Amino acid sequence: ELEEAGVKILGTRPESIDLAEDRKQFRNVMIKLGIPQPASDTATSLKEALEIAKKIKYPLMVRPSYVLGGRGMEVVYDDEMLSDYVNAAVERSPEKPILIDKFLENAIEAEVDAISDGEDVVIPSVMEHIELAGIHSGDSACSIPPRTIPERHIKTMEEYTKNIAIELKVVGLMNMQYAIANDKVYVLEANPRASRTVPLVSKVTGVSMARIATQVMLGKKLKDMNITKKKYSHVGIKEAVFPFNMFPEVDPLLGPEMRSTGE
Repeated sequence: ELEEAGVKILGTRPESIDLAEDRKQFRNVMIKLGIPQPASDTATSLKEALEIAKKIKYPLMVRPSYVLGGRGMEVVYDDEMLSDYVNAAVERSPEKPILIDKFLENAIEAEVDAISDGEDVVIPSVMEHIELAGIHSGDSACSIPPRTIPERHIKTMEEYTKNIAIELKVVGLMNMQYAIANDKVYVLEANPRASRTVPLVSKVTGVSMARIATQVMLGKKLKDMNITKKKYSHVGIKEAVFPFNMFPEVDPLLGPEMRSTGE
């Protein structure tokens, strides 16, 4: 709407942001790049959702489209749970599709914050989640750099991040979410925007990501900024801040919907 109104948008173009949010378009990009994703589809009715479940098999991760903080996300294990979820979701937002993904049980989750100028990409570090897949990234503790992920998987995530950033024409910050299951790296989602973890990664690695990304959004090129990947001997641990003492009615059982109020 801002772009249509004539407002100049700095950084990543709105169409690239929309492409990352549109699951079908994004899946087509991943197929083009040869990057694995968990099986997924979108549904606008209970009939469609049940047909997808039959094809993909349970357990499934279900969520509304265009949400932040994992709002409305659930893991479902059978037709009854899926029916309850879809009926409630369609009632709330009948015009928006429901996203259905195969849930990778016992998978290790990891994420990457990167800076891109559309041609080159800088990745200060990969982050390893301490909780297994299924806990929202904002609620999961995290190690920078990874402690148990093999080097080959770290290289794969860095390669995927660079290829996706360039394909999506990202200019500025981008956050990538990955899962490692059965010795294979899967892309869960791409967010062509700043994430909550950017200041944490910056502190641990000594790379001022927000400053560099702002310069890139204003037209500078990474190759002209002499940025080198810094080596550091310490380990940073991110932990979530939970509001359970302030909001006793909030369910303390962690899941795909974000509960924390800070990190």
